[in-house]
Amino acid sequence: MTGVQLIKFTNNAVFALPAAGVVVRIAASATIADRVDKVIRVARWLEHGDVPAVRLFDLDQPLIIDGLHVTLWDEAASGGPAPTGGDLAVILRQWHQLAPPEGGLPAWAPMAEIRGRLTEPDGVGAGDVAYLRDECDRLQEQLGNLSYDLPAGPIHGDAFMGNLIDGVAGAVICDFDSSCEGPREWDLVPLAVGKLRFDYPGDDYGALARGYGFDVISWPGFPVLRRLRELKLVTSLVPVLGSRAVLRPQWQRRLDTYRDGNQKARWSTYVRAA
Repeated sequence: MTGVQLIKFTNNAVFALPAAGVVVRIAASATIADRVDKVIRVARWLEHGDVPAVRLFDLDQPLIIDGLHVTLWDEAASGGPAPTGGDLAVILRQWHQLAPPEGGLPAWAPMAEIRGRLTEPDGVGAGDVAYLRDECDRLQEQLGNLSYDLPAGPIHGDAFMGNLIDGVAGAVICDFDSSCEGPREWDLVPLAVGKLRFDYPGDDYGALARGYGFDVISWPGFPVLRRLRELKLVTSLVPVLGSRAVLRPQWQRRLDTYRDGNQKARWSTYVRAA
């Protein structure tokens, strides 16, 4: 098919059809396919709440094509200013003020995804997998002892800058696979960890904290949520590392510095490493 552009291929295969003004999203695994109905419900809830977010194409969804779960989205007209942490703050404040969607959302279960990655390691040694499983147990216990300052409610679940689109009318948020009912602090953690671990230009986290009105880094529970976010970043390649040899040095650096408790070590993005 001509005119099809691959946008990304991670948990979903995402293609743009510019001539039609449509983005096609295909669930790339059974786990992600199981979330499609929730993603559709969240998208409609956000549209009803007028939250700046990607919008579903106007037809009954999802489509089931050759056993694949497919959703169609209006292509967000890009070309506006590069999104900032301040844009994310505006979106999250509006998101967090909405009443839950009808039928609710699943409860936040951050360890489930990580443990799932560890069930089928590819190119990761048994000793490393055992360590990561033990780390899951340690963090699970620590999470159970946390007290949160912000009220719980619907959250995006993976609110980092890569999930913002530079819409002509302003930034919009995408990717609702991780949306759930959970602690609002978790939506502020990705940018905080980005500030502490990566050499990103500017200070998107500072803009987020000022715009949202809460500095999660100074919150007493942050060290636990930082550790959790970093564990997610360490384990993201566990199921596919064997086929991504070019990324092994950066993955090994992440694992080694995480295991050693070296919080000053800087990490590079896997895109840069590739």
